[in-house]
Amino acid sequence: MTDGTQSEGQGPRADAAGRPGSGRDAVVIGGGLAGITAALALADAGIGVTLLEGRPRLGGLAFSFQRDGLTVDNGQHVYLRCCTAYRWFLDRIEGAALAPLQNRLDVPVLDADRPEGRRLGRLRRDALPVPLHLGRSLAAYPHLSLAERARVGRAALALKGLDLADPSLDTQDFGSWLTAHGQSARAVEALWDLVGVATLNAVAGDASLGLAAMVFKTGLLSDPGAADIGWARVPLGDLHDRLARKALDSAGVRTEVRTRVTSISTEDNGRWSVRVPGETLTADVVVLAVPQREAHDLLPAGALDAPERLLEIGTAPILNVHVVYDRKVLARPFFAALGTPVQWVFDRTEASGLHRGQYLALSQSAAHDEIDEPVAALRERYLPELERLLPRARGAEVKDFFVTRERTATFAPTPGVGRLRPGARTKASGLYLAGAWTATGWPATMESAVRSGVSAAQAALGALGRPRPRHLFAIEEAA
Repeated sequence: MTDGTQSEGQGPRADAAGRPGSGRDAVVIGGGLAGITAALALADAGIGVTLLEGRPRLGGLAFSFQRDGLTVDNGQHVYLRCCTAYRWFLDRIEGAALAPLQNRLDVPVLDADRPEGRRLGRLRRDALPVPLHLGRSLAAYPHLSLAERARVGRAALALKGLDLADPSLDTQDFGSWLTAHGQSARAVEALWDLVGVATLNAVAGDASLGLAAMVFKTGLLSDPGAADIGWARVPLGDLHDRLARKALDSAGVRTEVRTRVTSISTEDNGRWSVRVPGETLTADVVVLAVPQREAHDLLPAGALDAPERLLEIGTAPILNVHVVYDRKVLARPFFAALGTPVQWVFDRTEASGLHRGQYLALSQSAAHDEIDEPVAALRERYLPELERLLPRARGAEVKDFFVTRERTATFAPTPGVGRLRPGARTKASGLYLAGAWTATGWPATMESAVRSGVSAAQAALGALGRPRPRHLFAIEEAA
């Protein structure tokens, strides 16, 4: 490794603009959204930053790869208008125009399990105040009975009244709460899990009431436009790798990929040593922005009161099924599905660079039962389901079928997980934690990752006596 950060004991240190002698520097370990955010925030405050990532690219678990001439995302990622930190991140890397939001929430929902054939419903909002903005859509939602729709409305009002600061919410499961508030199994499938599985990566019965309440209160019951959906119209790698790396370079961050950290430790002078193969870097501040189990293995003794709690934070998988047809079979940019194993389907044709036919990506969250199934079994299951949902697929030729698997895609949002999630600060001076799994108050989303990076950078800048950059996203620091 070369360029800017010296081997142990060698040469003057440089600030974020390459000027020697600034006296403050940082190493950020992990090049996902949390690490990129922390690195940008620290560099923008004049700190000399080195970002280390073990993979050959940035972006963490939101990345792209090449397959037979196509650019493929490992999984479909979306965000909502209420994801204000991720929206700030897109602005910071100059990528907002490449991942636009809907003008107004509109989710087509196809029910394949109807005797009379598939039926289309829509979840969309009107330009009315909360909760009236969803009233007309819910009243006309064909996938629930009139009585079920009325009970959904009452449950939503009860959910709106919950206090997210109440720690007892984290000890309860969302499914039991829904049952206690009159929600039928059909209502859970057709509404609560339709949204919750995609955002929490867990069915209602496996999810913390605290996290579920946060999702629904923030996304559907806070501001009329909060749940408007945004997604990348380009490969994720264009945003989280190419544009992020350009922003890091412009900020003066030294970025090293294919560089795995083997240990971190403090020196007698209070600085930190970060060891990678062939080199030891020293810094005033270290931000550890890696998954919780990797963080546990790197943490020095005494950094957390109960480091074993990191190992108690479970993980949840996401399976993505990719199908390339010889013709267009879907006219919408995306839809959600009921009465079928299919959850959400997105058209990725243009983003992938496909010029003939259509490429669909199926995002299957909480895929515990399928994550290790053979491709042949998944093909046998999902192609007939797509034909049920999309009549045009029945005569189309499948040019390619493949799957991508993220076995530890997110932390598991189970009841009690809140007490396991640490804040940005550790007990070791100069060492900070970042990652979607830390105590951001959000489930494991891109929003949570960015918020964690901001929190870690803010805590570090406070300890260094440096003012936060004026343009940095405003957030209350995690405890």
